[in-house]
This record gives sequence, structure tokens and C-alpha cells, in this order.
Amino acid sequence: DMYVALNSARAYVYAVARACDAGKTTRFDAAGAILLASENAMMVAGEAIQALGGAGYTREWPVERLLRDAKLYDIGAGTNEIRRFLIGRELVGG
Repeated sequence: DMYVALNSARAYVYAVARACDAGKTTRFDAAGAILLASENAMMVAGEAIQALGGAGYTREWPVERLLRDAKLYDIGAGTNEIRRFLIGRELVGG
């Protein structure tokens, strides 16, 4: 599941980047890519910590840093709730 989550986010981000380079993207494309990537990063980091048990929270393993970094993507530059609002507004033409 972790592998699939990371690769699906990567594929979506690359597709949006290609569309952006071609001038064929919208604001909700970027918001959707950030939303999917940040949510998948949180899931993967949480699962990695879970796999390591209590040791996953210690600084001996890099996954504790990955969880903090993933949370920053989740809330940085607007929360995922704001991204969802933007996507919905763009889809309904508002």
C-alpha cells in the first residue's frame, strides 16, 4: 500500500507538471496534486512508524522526521481543507 501510494502521487505530480509545461493546467490541477501527495505522504510516514513500533518515534530512525515533514506539506501553504474547497469551487464554476 505504501509503495502504491507513493507512486500514484508521484505519477499525478509528474502529469500535472507536464501539463503545466505545456500550458494546459488549471489551479485545481496543482491543488489536487498537492492534496494527494501530502495525504499519501502522511499515510506512508504513519505506516512506517507503525511498522517500527515505538522505535519509530525515536530519532534513531529517519521516519520520525519524515512524519514531521509530511505534516508540514499537509498544513503548509494552505491546509488540505482549503485545497478541497478550491478544487470544488473550480469544478462547479464558482
